[in-house]
Amino acid sequence: MSATLGEAMARAASDLAAAGVPESRREARLLVALAAGVETASVLIHPEFALEEAAAVRLAEMVRRRRTREPVSRLIGRREFWSLEFEVGAATLDPRPDSETLVESALARIPDRTRGLRVLDLGTGTGCLLLALLSELPNATGLGLDLASGAVAVARRNAAANRLEARAFFAVGSWGAAAGGGFDVVLANPPYVPTAEIAHLAPEVAQWEPRLALDGGADGLGAYRTLAPDLVRLVAPTGFAVIELGAGQADEASAIFRAAGLDVVARGHDLAGLERCLVLAKSKKTLEKPALPV
Repeated sequence: MSATLGEAMARAASDLAAAGVPESRREARLLVALAAGVETASVLIHPEFALEEAAAVRLAEMVRRRRTREPVSRLIGRREFWSLEFEVGAATLDPRPDSETLVESALARIPDRTRGLRVLDLGTGTGCLLLALLSELPNATGLGLDLASGAVAVARRNAAANRLEARAFFAVGSWGAAAGGGFDVVLANPPYVPTAEIAHLAPEVAQWEPRLALDGGADGLGAYRTLAPDLVRLVAPTGFAVIELGAGQADEASAIFRAAGLDVVARGHDLAGLERCLVLAKSKKTLEKPALPV
């Protein structure tokens, strides 16, 4: 006799709780709904409905994988960001709501969204930052760079899925070394977790996210030191950059960028009120420097 949706949810919740998965009942409800192909609310409204055999097999496999702390986004292969849907993979970070702060901060500095802006996204991953911004800027074009070829392949598919492939281009490259200058907007969500702290992150992050996208070196600031001189070259005289931060890194990162010739013109705060990004522009002193001969 097949189990009902309610019985399947109770069993899955117990299994997930035993594996230490937070909010196990909510997660179990989500997995049952995914396996059964119904809305999440239906599991609560109609717990007496039967779970078909094929759905029960799918649920068992999802629960098995989730017990290893594999993120739900990887179970289903996608994640929403900025009301767009993104494919995720082994080479990409999971897009997170807090990173939407970068998109909001960039848009706040663009009074005319119809301009034909040039956007650069360093360490593009799924392409979520670049594609979210382009979705709001109908005449802008963008380039996303990532050191991982797997991430670039995912980003290209995401551009096509969101009908932005005509304006979004992706390539394998190491930070700014693979791009010329003159960008109106530069975005980056660099690795900023101190190496020793990675093992203490939630298993969904420490065990499943690509280390290349997490490890910010001994103090978590290594990527900012690498990025700073590149940004001076990459950002157009009237342009700006928006760079994501780890918790408590705003002041130290600001000092690194200021030393390279960039002013911090704004700080963006995430949903929890934490300083999540810096908005940078070339300092007056940098702008006044004579251009080097080509």
